Amino acid sequence: MEMKKRINLELRNRAPEEVTELVLDNCLCVNGEIEGLNDTFKKLEFLSMANVELSSLARLPSLNKLRKLELSDNIISGGLEVLAEKCPNLTYLNLSGNKIKDLSTVEALTEMKMMKTKRKMKLVHQKAMRRRRRTRRRRKRRRRRRRRQAQNWEREKRKWASPT
Repeated sequence: MEMKKRINLELRNRAPEEVTELVLDNCLCVNGEIEGLNDTFKKLEFLSMANVELSSLARLPSLNKLRKLELSDNIISGGLEVLAEKCPNLTYLNLSGNKIKDLSTVEALTEMKMMKTKRKMKLVHQKAMRRRRRTRRRRKRRRRRRRRQAQNWEREKRKWASPT
């Protein structure tokens, strides 16, 4: 389902000015950009766009009351400076599962008002990066263990097969 259609469904016959929470998870966004979301969502405090194949936040409207933003499992790799100007009251941001490779991309968020006023902001992206590293290490260990077991098995087969 496309993002515009999903927004219309989520409104449930309410005006966009009245909506405080909007969940657009698992819908399809065209060209990796936000569609159908505009400045009329003035009271929006929670927005979730997880797993929507979002690659850019350029078309994010001004959401002054937005406090929580869920952007996990997308293909965002940069352009986070838009959040500083469009969402000044943001206190929670989830970027886990995106294509962000280094923390210099996230440094754009330090310019935000919320960081200056020392509000707590949870960057779940860092946790996800650690989790991915841990998973990779575990997989490597498992592969090594299986390789060793296969080598030992081959050695044993040769022992039994060779006449002594």
